[in-house]
Parts: sequence; structure tokens; C-alpha cells
Amino acid sequence: MKNIVFILLFVVLNGATCEKEHEVVRSFCYWKTGMYFQKEEDSLLKELKVQHMYIRFFDVDWNPYAKEPLPVATINEVRLGESSPEITPSIYITNEVVLQSDKKQLDSLAVRIAQRVQKVGVKMNEIKAEKNAEAIVYPKDYYKNENYKRLNYDSVKSIELAKLKVDFKEVLIDCDWTEKSKDNYFYLLQQIKKGFPTAQVSATIRLWQYKYASKAGIPPVDKGLLMCYNLTKPEDFTTKNSIGTSEELAQYITHDKYKLKLDIALPLYSWAVVFRGNQFKGILSDYDQVRTDTIKFRKLSDSKYVLQDDILVGQTYLRNGDEIRIEKISNEELDKIISIVKSKIKIDSQTRVTFFSFDKKYINDYGTQNISGYYARF
Repeated sequence: MKNIVFILLFVVLNGATCEKEHEVVRSFCYWKTGMYFQKEEDSLLKELKVQHMYIRFFDVDWNPYAKEPLPVATINEVRLGESSPEITPSIYITNEVVLQSDKKQLDSLAVRIAQRVQKVGVKMNEIKAEKNAEAIVYPKDYYKNENYKRLNYDSVKSIELAKLKVDFKEVLIDCDWTEKSKDNYFYLLQQIKKGFPTAQVSATIRLWQYKYASKAGIPPVDKGLLMCYNLTKPEDFTTKNSIGTSEELAQYITHDKYKLKLDIALPLYSWAVVFRGNQFKGILSDYDQVRTDTIKFRKLSDSKYVLQDDILVGQTYLRNGDEIRIEKISNEELDKIISIVKSKIKIDSQTRVTFFSFDKKYINDYGTQNISGYYARF
């Protein structure tokens, strides 16, 4: 009898431990032109146990006048405060770049991408060295110490900077390539890898590229980041939610045969899309007034409002009669999306689950407890 009880207890405990065999790597995307984290941002990273961040370093666009690809919109600074997640530089390349460039231009572009990543990395190290030097030269309560002797700040900074090396473990390339541009793009990826001999190179994978892998091709990289959002165009008046729905996602994640290790990117943002006479007029990132001003905005449904006056919202001028569609993925929809992803894509302890994007507004809107729950469901 005792043996039977022991066996049953073992089965129950073993089943409980097998229920959660791994913890995914918690990640966020940061897609702004400057990063200046203060105590609030550090606190959010700590509370959410974020281990990794993709940071957009710069874009590459096609210059029609120079007729060549040019890096643009380089991030100003990366100041992480007290937090220290692993950083993956991310570079967005327009499809026009790979369509228009010849092999010689792509070779040159690959070199310039490596140089610019290095330049941003050096600047990050300089900021770290400044911070370290300040802590050494001006230790806590140094002014209370009668024996305090001030060190030369510049000398200390130079010593601290010499200790730091630009050593990113991975670089992410983001491009919505097409069947027509894939040969040039894949060639560019191969050249980029030469510029990062000690780092992995990863690439974003759109859902259509996942579903139709035989047409889109598999990029020659170490792994992919599957973008599980932006399923339709926001300018489509008939779209229910351009950020995405579980029903639409299920139409793309239809197999488990993708020949590349995949990390997962999920949406954690919202916006309001403005239409005038069924014609797209723009996107509002700050739309709180739409939901709170019941005099100037008349509610048509849970996600749609019509304006009843001419007003200025942020920097956008809106007119009487404009229709506004608020787009956000609900908690219930995110649960369904996670279930769909898990049903087809292998998830293990090395899998990064990243949310787009890191913004106090979006994080506070969803709530840190809910976001931690999304990570835990993997």
C-alpha cells in the first residue's frame, strides 16, 4: 500500500514539474531614436525580469538622388541607467534598398553597416566609462570623508574605457523582402555576416515569409525573429484591427516545418487610425482624449468613434465627422495568439519572446502583471 501511495505521489509531483520545463528569455524591442532610461524604466525592466533588448541602431534607405543606399536616423544615445540587459543592435533596411542596389553597392553597404554598429557601440562604451568614472571619482558621500582625495576624472575615464570592448553577441537585420528582392537580400546578409565574425546574425521573418517559405526563401542567417503582428495595412477602412487578430494569425502559422530556429515577437502597443470619408488620414499614438471626451467624440462601438467638432489632437488636426478606429490587442486575444504560436513553433529555454515595443505608456496600459503572465505562458 505504501508503495502504491509513493508511486502516485511521484507521478503527481513529476507531472507538476513537467508542466513547465523551461523559462523563455524575456525581451523587448526599443525603436526610438534616443534611449535615456531613468529609475522608472529601470524599475519596469527589473519588475518584468527583462534579460534582453533589441535596440534599433539605424535605418538604411535608398537615396534616389545619389542612387545608392544610405544609413539614416542613427540612434542618438543609449543610456540604460542601472539596468543591464543584453543588447542586440537592430538595423532596418527598406526593400527598395535591396531591389535597387547592385552587388558592388551591397558589398559597400555591408561594410558601412558593420562600421556604424561599431561606432554606436563605442559611444555606448563611452557612456558606460563616464558613469564608472563618476562612481570612482565621486563615491557615495565622498564629501563627508575627511580623507577624500579627488582623482583625475579624465584619467579614470580613459582607464575605464580601455576595459570595455564592443562585443555584441548578435545583430538583427529587419527587412520585409519579397520574392523579387530575395536574391539580393540574401547576398547582402552573407556579406553582413563577414563584418561580424564573432556574432550571430539574425533576420526578421514576416508571417507571409513564414507561411510561403518556398517562395520567400529561408534567409542565410543563424536564426529568425518571427513578427506576429502588423497583419494588415492600417489604411484599410474595412480592417478590424491592423495590428492583428488570432484568426488572421492562424491563417499564417499553418505548419511547423520552417528550417530556421525562431524567436518570437508579439505586439504590445496600440494606436488610433483616423479616416475622413473612408479615406486614411493618419495614426494617433496618443488617443486618450478620444476615449475620455464624450462631448467631442461619439462612441460608435468598442473600438470606433466619430468626431463631432474640429479639434487638434497632439499635432494632428481633425475635422467634424472624422471616424477613429482604436486598435489594441486584448488580453484574451494575446492568450489565443500565444496558443497558436506554441502549437506550431518549438519553444525552449533559449527562445526569446520579445514585445514591441518598450514604452512606459504601453507597459502601464497592459500592466506588468499581465505582461509577466504572457511570458510565463510560453
